[in-house]
Amino acid sequence: MAAIRRRGGTLTLTVDGDEAALLRAVVSDVRSLLEPPPDAGSGDPLEEMAGLTDSDGIPPTDPALARLLPDGYRDDPQAAAELRRLTEGSLRQTKSEAAEQVLGSIPDGGGKVKLGDEEAGAWLTSLNDVRLVLGTRLGVSEESEMLGGYEPGEAGAAPYLVYHWLTGLQDELVTALSG
Repeated sequence: MAAIRRRGGTLTLTVDGDEAALLRAVVSDVRSLLEPPPDAGSGDPLEEMAGLTDSDGIPPTDPALARLLPDGYRDDPQAAAELRRLTEGSLRQTKSEAAEQVLGSIPDGGGKVKLGDEEAGAWLTSLNDVRLVLGTRLGVSEESEMLGGYEPGEAGAAPYLVYHWLTGLQDELVTALSG
């Protein structure tokens, strides 16, 4: 597992080549998922110029994307649609920028990653987003078996192992930040 050390206000994360490749792949996948749909926006140039609309207000049909971009109001569909219309684009952009920051900091072939507060925040955002997507795709819940019913050597266990590795990495990062 990646090692995280804190010295002053800087965290140093060390990843090996396989970990770097895995992180790059999963963060890239989530960043792609966050791309706005081609028909996003109201089409009203004045609203778009003023930044008053970011989407059509319709929640995503993909459960993983819906987990990343949840409704702001569960009991009021009209308010949820209006909030989504005004904020979804900027939320997608913020999450995509965090993913870009992480991708830009992962050394090819592994190595050391220096993280200040802003970079660590981007890493936490991206790790959380990847875990939300992967956990949704796998159906992970409080009641789930550790490896989804697979034995450690079975191919079906691999995505669960990745999920738990990302969980451990996120936990180490949070612990290092609070220490």
